[in-house]
Amino acid sequence: MPIYEYLCEDCGPFTAMRKMADYLEPCDCPDCGTSAPRVVLTAPRAALMSSTSRSAFEANERSRHEPRRSSAHGAGCACCSGASKASTGGAKSFPSTRPWMISH
Repeated sequence: MPIYEYLCEDCGPFTAMRKMADYLEPCDCPDCGTSAPRVVLTAPRAALMSSTSRSAFEANERSRHEPRRSSAHGAGCACCSGASKASTGGAKSFPSTRPWMISH
């Protein structure tokens, strides 16, 4: 669960760990119990993150807006890569020394 910042008018700022679904809801002050609105007082600590975590977060953010499509064909597929297919005239592409092998 993330930690959010709140500002009580009487007691001052405090932090609370809440569900992401409740991020817009006010939180009760731990000292006086009054309802305090959520505020943003400090900047996110993205600079202190490890480079692997930061790159994972950046990849997740990119994939939200620009998802990658996976093709139904495998890597190097001749029909998708633009490479020309050699016509075998219906014969298998394996050498004649191994007639028991079936190509796919």
